[in-house]
Amino acid sequence: MHGACQSYYEAIMSAGANFASSPARILIDFLDPLIVAETVAFTERYKYVTIDDIAGELRDGKNGVSGVGANGKMIKI
Repeated sequence: MHGACQSYYEAIMSAGANFASSPARILIDFLDPLIVAETVAFTERYKYVTIDDIAGELRDGKNGVSGVGANGKMIKI
């Protein structure tokens, strides 16, 4: 996850990011990247998080942040 409205979304994604900001080249809410990171961090490892799972929590939905998805990172002990 990186950037804001100054991001080059396609280049960030082609460089290997799972999510990147502003595919629609709009100014995003500063909390949107944090929401994505928090969701991935607090999702169990065996679950896959997609942008569709998160879009409803983002101010501008898929126009503000998009991506291919990621495995959750949380390990329950």
